[in-house]
Amino acid sequence: MADSELEFFESLPRSRGAACALLRTEDERVLLVKPTYKPGWSLPGGVIEQRESPLAACRRECAEEIGFVPRLDGLACVDWIPPDLSPDGRPATIFVFSGRLPAERFGEVRLPADELSDAVLADTADFGLLLPGGRGRRCAAALKAAASGLTVYLQDGRPVDWGG
Repeated sequence: MADSELEFFESLPRSRGAACALLRTEDERVLLVKPTYKPGWSLPGGVIEQRESPLAACRRECAEEIGFVPRLDGLACVDWIPPDLSPDGRPATIFVFSGRLPAERFGEVRLPADELSDAVLADTADFGLLLPGGRGRRCAAALKAAASGLTVYLQDGRPVDWGG
């Protein structure tokens, strides 16, 4: 790569990505994990590493966070977080993959103590209490999309006005 081309690419804005799993039981409860490093609960998942696809990141993070790789069946949601709402001031793109979790597999969940303190199968009615702000909106929208076999695009957990 020529120096001028490298300079151009180095000058482009930086953003980060994350991938997580919306794991639903037959009665539509959702697996949530409680991080030790931030308030509230989250879906299992995390940052997409360099040269890693969002799907590979989701699988890796599930293996690290819950102790196994669940069967995923699709992409339920892509959520863009603007820089002013991001903790590090950089925009982020979050991919939410959907999958089924037989309730009996909940007993197989193994949490890394340095990263996660608890796990729960949450009813959607509890999302507002357990998942703050955009996380709750994102999970509710992803759950609805997954149930209908669709993928939804959000901005900070909110549907986009496609009219303009």
